[in-house]
Amino acid sequence: MADFFQYHLRTTDVPLARAFYAAVLGPVEIEIFQLHEQALARGARPHWLGYIDVADVDAAAAAFAARGATPLGPKWVNPQGLEAAVMRDPGGAIMALAKPAASKVAPGPDVAWRALNTRDLASAQLNYGVSFGWRFEEPMAINGVGMTTPFRYRLGGAITGSMSDIAERSDVHPHWTFHFRVPELEPALAAVRAQGGLALAPILLPSGERVVVCDDAQGAAFALFAPS
Repeated sequence: MADFFQYHLRTTDVPLARAFYAAVLGPVEIEIFQLHEQALARGARPHWLGYIDVADVDAAAAAFAARGATPLGPKWVNPQGLEAAVMRDPGGAIMALAKPAASKVAPGPDVAWRALNTRDLASAQLNYGVSFGWRFEEPMAINGVGMTTPFRYRLGGAITGSMSDIAERSDVHPHWTFHFRVPELEPALAAVRAQGGLALAPILLPSGERVVVCDDAQGAAFALFAPS
C-alpha cells in the first residue's frame, strides 16, 4: 500500500502525445487524457500524474488535506473502477490518491524511478512520511542533480525514488518526474528531439545507469532511464 502504481498523462493534444510516446517508448499502452478547460484556466500545464495506492481514498485525501494538500476537484471513479482524488501536495506538486480498479488496466510505461522536486524538502519528507509511511535514506550528491534524498515505500523495501530541493532553482516548478526505462538511451533521446521535445544533458548515476530529463512536445516533464 501507499506505492505509486499507475501513471497517466494529462495533456493538451492527445493524438500528438500518442505519436510522441510511441516514437520514444515504443508500443507501450499509455492512458492519455485531455486536460479539462477548468484545469487549464487554473494554470495547469501538461503533466504526468502518478497514483498512490490507498485503502480509503476519502480518508487518505482528508488526512493529506489536513497536512496542507489541496484537493483539485471531487473524487471520481473511471469506467474500469479506478477510484481517485487528484491533489496538489503541500509543496505544490500534483499527484493522486487512488484505489486500484478491480479489472485489468493498461500496464503503462515502465517506471524505474520517481523523483519529487520540491521547494521545502524537510516538509515534503515529513508530509509523505507521516501520510504514507515512506522511509528516507541519508541525502546524497549526484552530479547534475545536486543533493537528493532517496526513499523507500516501506522498511526493508527497495529504494524506489528520491526527493530534491529546488528552493534555489526559480526555473523549476514543484512536480513529480517519472523516469521511464528504455533499453538504449541514444535512440530514445533522438526520438524525443525529432518529435519536438526537449532534453537536458545526460546524468551519469553512481550505478552507471544514465538519466536524461526531458519535456515532451506539449511541455510535460519526464525522464529517460537507461542501463549502463
